[in-house]
Amino acid sequence: MLVFTSLLAGLVFGLGLIVSGMANPAKVLGFLDLAGAWDPSLALVMAGAVAVGFFAFFLAKNRSRSLLGAEMKLPGARHIDRHLVMGSTLFGAGWGVAGFCPGPGLVALGMGEAKAVIFVAAMLAGMMLFELLEKRRQGAAARHVKLPSA
Repeated sequence: MLVFTSLLAGLVFGLGLIVSGMANPAKVLGFLDLAGAWDPSLALVMAGAVAVGFFAFFLAKNRSRSLLGAEMKLPGARHIDRHLVMGSTLFGAGWGVAGFCPGPGLVALGMGEAKAVIFVAAMLAGMMLFELLEKRRQGAAARHVKLPSA
């Protein structure tokens, strides 16, 4: 049942991205072009998404299980650090250059959009690079841990 509802939720989400224009990089870039021919229509889409998310997180915060019985895994971090700022900056830059963010990029890939192939490949390469650098950083940190002397 959980797999079916996950598939259904993904299909509704993807359809919403298509209908709203979020899977169209030209529309997204028009929204991000504040100094040029700005298209404010996606602001309403985002406001709707924020409102739905706000109420969903409000209802979910005191639950340990979803309505379908799956374990709730809500984010626990509440601080702003260097990784968050750098990741947000890279996300915004990628969105501004490509006109895609991950969800709409995958939807556009499924629609056969040629630009989405390049975007998704670059996104996956960035994710792999992050994992590689993070493992290297954690390995270096572990080597620098001093053992207590006996």
